[in-house]
Parts: sequence; C-alpha cells; structure tokens
Amino acid sequence: MIAAAPQTDVFDYDPGEFWDEMFAAPARVRDFYAPLAAALSTLSPADVARRQRAADLSFQARGITFAVNQGLEGAEKIMPFDLVPRIITAAEWRTVERGLEQRVRALNLFLQDIYQDASILQQGIIPPELVLGSRGYCREVRGLQVPLGVYTHIVGSDLVRDASGEFYVLEDNLRTPSGVSYVVENRRVLKRVWAQIFRDYDVRPVEGYAQDLLEVLRSVAPADAEGEPTVVVLTPGVYNSAYFEHAFLAKGMGVQLVEASDLFVDDGAVYIRTTQGPRRVDVIYRRIDDQFLDPLAFRSDSALGVPGLLASYRMGRVNLVNGLGAGVADDKAIYAYVPTIIRYYLDEDPILPTIRTYLPTKADELRYILEHIDTLVVKSVSESGGYGMLIGPHATLAQREEFKQRVQADPRGYIAQPTLALSRHPCWIDDHFEWRHVDLRPFVLFGRGITVTPGGLTRVAMRRGSLVVNSSQGGGGKDTWVLAS
Repeated sequence: MIAAAPQTDVFDYDPGEFWDEMFAAPARVRDFYAPLAAALSTLSPADVARRQRAADLSFQARGITFAVNQGLEGAEKIMPFDLVPRIITAAEWRTVERGLEQRVRALNLFLQDIYQDASILQQGIIPPELVLGSRGYCREVRGLQVPLGVYTHIVGSDLVRDASGEFYVLEDNLRTPSGVSYVVENRRVLKRVWAQIFRDYDVRPVEGYAQDLLEVLRSVAPADAEGEPTVVVLTPGVYNSAYFEHAFLAKGMGVQLVEASDLFVDDGAVYIRTTQGPRRVDVIYRRIDDQFLDPLAFRSDSALGVPGLLASYRMGRVNLVNGLGAGVADDKAIYAYVPTIIRYYLDEDPILPTIRTYLPTKADELRYILEHIDTLVVKSVSESGGYGMLIGPHATLAQREEFKQRVQADPRGYIAQPTLALSRHPCWIDDHFEWRHVDLRPFVLFGRGITVTPGGLTRVAMRRGSLVVNSSQGGGGKDTWVLAS
C-alpha cells in the first residue's frame, strides 16, 4: 500500500514519452515497484542525502573506484551510485536468461567453427573477409582444441529497452568484460545504507559470483593439471581502469592476483614465483587484451605479457580465460550477423532481438548511412567505453561531416544503428527525482554449463538527456534486483 503524506514527492516524477522502468504513466507506479515507491515516499531530502553520503563514503573506504584518465588531476574516481534500485520481475528475467544462454552458446560454436573447419565462411553465410579481417581474429590459434570446447567463459552482453519495453541486445563483450564487481558492491552498499527496503522483496542474490567464477575456471583446466588446479588473475597493474575489479575477484576467489613479472614459462609450462619456489599455473584469468599477452608472439614492445605464453597455450599446458581470439565474436560488424549465427548453429530463432545494424562495407547500406547520418548512431568497431561514436541527432553539422569522411575512408571500421529511445529510471539528483537513461549488463559464465548471474550492472547516464552510460563518460550505476517469484 502506498504510504500517505510522502515527504519526498516521488509521484511528481514525469516518465515522459520513453519506457520508464518504474512508472507505467505519470503518478502510476508499476505494481512490483509499489513497495519501493512507498519506502521512497517516507524519506525527506535530508534522509536521502544522508544515505547517499554514507554510500559514497562506503565506496571510498573500500577503494571502489574507476580510472577515467591518467592525467595530473588524478587517475581514479568513485563511480557514481544511485540509491534507487532497478527491479526486474522473475518472468521477465527468465526470458532474458534463456536469450543470453542461447546467444552465448551460438557465439561459442561460431568461435569453434572459425578456428577449426570454418564451415560458416566456406558456405558464404558470413563474408570471410569480415571475420578474417577483424582485429579480434587470432590466426595463431587456428586448429587449437581448447578445454571443454569453450572460448567464451565470461560474457557481458549489454541490453537496452526500446520505447515498447522490449529488451534488445546492443552488443556483446567477450574479451575482458568488466563491471561485475560493481554488481556485487552495489548490492552490499545498498544493504548497508538502506537495509529496510529489502524487507518487502525477495531478491535473488548476486554475492556468489566469485565462487561461481572460480568453479568455471577450475573446470577448464588442462587435462594434465595435478590435484586442484592453480588459478591466477593476470592484471596489467594498478593503473588499469578496472584494477579494483581485478583485485576484488582475485580476493573473492582466494587466488593470486599477478602481473607479468610474477610469471614465467619453462619447458612449456607457466609458473608463478612464490616464496616457496616456482609453482605451476593451470588457468590464467587474463584481464589483458590478446596483443599484449606475449611479446614473443604479438606486440614485441608489450611489458604486460609473459614471453612464451602463446606456445604454452597452444601446447595445452595452460588455459586462458577468455580464450585467445574470442574478441572476433564481439566485433561490432559481426554483431549484425548474430541472428544468422544463432539460426545456423542452433537452428533456433533468436530469443532476444538485436538492433538493426548497417554495414558500410555494403554499398547500399553505406549510401543509407551517409544520407541519414543525422538520425543514426555511428560507432567505430574497434573502440569501446563510449569513444569513437557519433550520436547523429545530438551532433553538430561539422561532426556529422567528419564522420561521413571517416566512414567513407574506412568502411570496415564502422557500423551504424538507429538512435534508440533508451528506457529511463528515476534517480535521485541533488534534492529531487529526475529521469535518467539506463542500460543493463548481465554477466554469463560458461564452463561445464552456463550460469547467468541474476541481475547485472544497471548503468546510468548521469547527465540529463545523455544516452551514454559508460563510466569513462561520466556514467554511474545502481543496484539491479531480480525478483525470485
């Protein structure tokens, strides 16, 4: 029942013409949000401000940061956190879960195929030049058999809602997806600063992610691993934007967090230096991109990699998570073919739809992009974090012309999509509620089976009207609740 005489007038919030997660219409809260709305109504602006300060201090004390630059003004900031959680019903989550499982299975089969028989390319289902010319394609692992046949151990797919409320997959992240630490920490902090709001809800837990991850890592250890497999997390170091997450996951799993200098290859095996002498490593959860992993095989100037690591991987003496070359499956140009990939390998229709994607490598689609760039989002296939992107309706004429030239000069390097009406969610801004656009990044684990962590990271475009939710662009986050029933 909605509380009477609210101190914080949440019901003045106007959802506008977009799909709103909390409101079905002005002053009409969706049924499953009603207890939360009632709780919000009991708070004064001072109450909210006090809880927000407590949350910020908790993030700061725990070192929950995100590096946004390497400049003199400082490399780290506290990720903005909004106190109002996002809620997803059990029925809706079942569809999301099935859709993600289907997608990950199909993408993994795609990777198995292109590095083995390449039947999908030989049959012309996907243009070979699109795959073989991808920056994520790794020729060095062709013919390699990986444990359990799994390349895509950890996947973070970005989901958005359109104006109808339907979830779409915006993109997949299969190389080194980040953000899961915030999923766990957002829940922990919200429970600490506002435990009362959980009383009316049966929310599925997310705290077991690290142990679920450890189980997956151990399950894909090489066949010759002795006893309990030795797992490490390989980080580029403290200046990496996601270093907090690297340390968080290593601690949660109870394994060593290492840098390249801690590892070496001898007689085809990888070892970690310890005070008790060298110890063999069986599985490396690497948070380093392919080209930096081994200076003998890839970039010779890389100080982040381990010499000889590729040879050890090819010999089956160590496994890398995610697999080398998995990045080709999250190439933004390959994204356009994911529905085809699902039908080809699984003989199923996609459960979660994808966004209409235009490829400049096709003459008719290039022409469409150039003629309609004022209505489209144009993205570089090799950039992430909100960089290398043009949002046509919000861009200047000069910016549009610049991107036209870029696309014409490098058609393989870009894709274009319609500008989406991303769903919105109320957020506490200063002393009142305002809408902000949101997306959702759920995390999927793939070992002997597939596990989808219930919820994910709801990312928030903290600037009013902005469609860019990335942390590196000033975005924040909020706790995501998946209801148990």
